Amino acid sequence: MPKLTRRGFIAATLAAGTVRTLPGLASRTGGRRILTLVYDKSLGMMRAVERIVP
Repeated sequence: MPKLTRRGFIAATLAAGTVRTLPGLASRTGGRRILTLVYDKSLGMMRAVERIVP
């Protein structure tokens, strides 16, 4: 199990919540999805950020 700081835990929890909620939201709105890779300093690694553009 990786050692997570409080900031890393919060970031991982928010990312997991976003992954669960965005697909349902995207299918209802019908917008385009834009996937961007960003470096998250708190996690120390790259992560994907998905935006929905109408």
